[in-house]
Amino acid sequence: MSAQPSYEEARAELAQVVEQLEAGGASLEESLALWERGEKLATVCQTWLDGARERLDAARRTSD
Repeated sequence: MSAQPSYEEARAELAQVVEQLEAGGASLEESLALWERGEKLATVCQTWLDGARERLDAARRTSD
């Protein structure tokens, strides 16, 4: 995976992280690592969504 995953890659990995956390059975250390990874992936997803929103807003402004 690249340094900056695509939105789809980040979302898919985030879903896997959530499933692992919900399944339980991981040690505290593993759970913390999963949580931290999930936070990073959520930030990546939000960055992609914010960028898409900005592009849509810019396109709307130019079409008005």
